[in-house]
Amino acid sequence: MNTITAEILANTSAVESLNILMEGNNRFVNNLKYNRNFLSQIEETKNGQHPHAIVLSCMDSRTPIEHIFDQGIGDIFSIRIAGHIVTDEVIGSLEYACKLVGTKLILVLGHSKCGAITGACQHKKLGKLTGVLAKITPALVTVQQRLQSTDHSETELISEVTKEHIIQSVQALTRQSDVLKTLLEQDRIGIVGAHYDVSSGKVEILSQKFI
Repeated sequence: MNTITAEILANTSAVESLNILMEGNNRFVNNLKYNRNFLSQIEETKNGQHPHAIVLSCMDSRTPIEHIFDQGIGDIFSIRIAGHIVTDEVIGSLEYACKLVGTKLILVLGHSKCGAITGACQHKKLGKLTGVLAKITPALVTVQQRLQSTDHSETELISEVTKEHIIQSVQALTRQSDVLKTLLEQDRIGIVGAHYDVSSGKVEILSQKFI
């Protein structure tokens, strides 16, 4: 598979970028990854990079982004932080990728059995981690209000909060960034929320923003 050049990136749409990632995940699930020459990719990218997508994901060791989507050196940007929380630093990085580099797709990836989500649901507190988990609380409140009249287990609660947090994270990007909002309105980027199952390796799309 060829390394992405500036010309290839310029002619790639957000939808095509998403298709590249999902096709890569299908290969990953079926153990059919591309046989890449990483030394060659290092040489080809030494003077510049043109990633077609940027993935905001959790730091969990079971979610190695380049492997999950079968991507090579120079193909994607990757931001990894507990609970894929949205911070000013994260947004600044996304703005750099999309506005200055020309990256076409933002994919927010949450995952099953997430320690950060579990910690938020159990109201854990630990140093600076407390502030991280607080950014997941809005999703917890939303789900608790939705489920208040039904019987549900803690496992079900955590699963629902995981998916709600992904959706709210996607919504937060354009709400908190005029740069990303404008790029989306100009049809220059797409923003997608997705969920990764650590048991199967499969990625499921939950929400999409394309103009």
